[in-house]
Amino acid sequence: MHGWLALVGLVLIPQKAFWDLDLYRYWMWLGIHEGQWPVLGGDWVYPAGALVPMLVAALGGTGGGSAYAAVWSVLVTVLDAIAVVVLLRVRRPDRPDGGGTTTGAWWWLAFLLLLGPIAMGRLDAVIAPVVVVALTLALNHPRITSALLTAAAWVKVAPGILLVAVFCAVRRPWRSVVVPAAVVCVVVVGTVAALGGLRYVASFLTEQDARGLQIEAPGATPWLIAALWSADVTRVLNEPLVTWELRGPGTQGAADVLGVLFFLAIGAAALLLWWRREQLGDRLWSGGIARTELLVRGAMLLTLAMIVFNKVGSPQFMGWLAPPVAVALALRLPGWRTTAWFVLGIAGATQVVFPWFYDGVILGGPGVTLVLAARNVALVVLLAHTVVALVRETPDDQPDVLRRQDRITSASPAA
Repeated sequence: MHGWLALVGLVLIPQKAFWDLDLYRYWMWLGIHEGQWPVLGGDWVYPAGALVPMLVAALGGTGGGSAYAAVWSVLVTVLDAIAVVVLLRVRRPDRPDGGGTTTGAWWWLAFLLLLGPIAMGRLDAVIAPVVVVALTLALNHPRITSALLTAAAWVKVAPGILLVAVFCAVRRPWRSVVVPAAVVCVVVVGTVAALGGLRYVASFLTEQDARGLQIEAPGATPWLIAALWSADVTRVLNEPLVTWELRGPGTQGAADVLGVLFFLAIGAAALLLWWRREQLGDRLWSGGIARTELLVRGAMLLTLAMIVFNKVGSPQFMGWLAPPVAVALALRLPGWRTTAWFVLGIAGATQVVFPWFYDGVILGGPGVTLVLAARNVALVVLLAHTVVALVRETPDDQPDVLRRQDRITSASPAA
């Protein structure tokens, strides 16, 4: 499967599928040959940790050709293989011997295949398997999870939000979550400072401010549809950021509102998780699946909030949806079938849009535009479904589950 993704990105449509890798290669060339390192010498759109995987791929060279992208593809394949091994070793709640199940691993591979080359050719491809490992370790080894998620957040910001779910699902959150995260941050910032880039270390937080309403964002869907027949709504290339945005009546206002709603939505999700923790009370620590469900469903809620209320929309964002689902299926948590199918459908629709028919979106092709709109509607529906699933009574209240509580411990690899 990874061979196919690499073939598409390296041979069939490299300019569409792996364009970002060429940008990474160029940045590394500037650093190695000209001494112009991102973050260390100026503002950068990514956190400082993104330099690490980009430098690893530079072992293939930073000149022309496909060597850089090939090494990057090998790196992603290795990380995904580690995630598969971890998913295969997760405990099954219906077997007293804790034997593994292949469901989560097969689903993970199916998701990557449906998402297409974007599942390999972007920075998010590096952090997704790290998040899988982190979530499986969270309840038994929260300090390791906190360190992994924080390190991943210094590569791409999204995993850092999942620390909220971990915080709500462990008994001593300040000691087990906050302290390890702070230690990792000190190490990263200290390293950047020692290399002379302290003034730019937080530049990634402001580099996104110049973005308008991006064409793929769920919040852009009404204008995306209106643009099919209205000349008042246009598709414009934001050249400095190389992204396509929508311009027309209300688009800037929508972008500004989403900029505020994004943080409000994350805050509301965090409050909901904490409320759920307090509502469950002692049941959270009784050995049942309530704590695991709070962690994994909470991670899904936070991820969807980041996507749905974001003025930016990119195909690689869909990769954030996979780790909670893969871990939930590997654990055979009840009630995840609908979510799993939804996410597979979202992945397939995303690949149709990008990279195969993205030109149609830009040029206003009705077919692919409607596919993108349907994908965005599915994200909103999935967000609502996740909220309902999170606040409803946990399966721990059901007699058949109570009988097997002692066999359901946590989302951790089998010993």
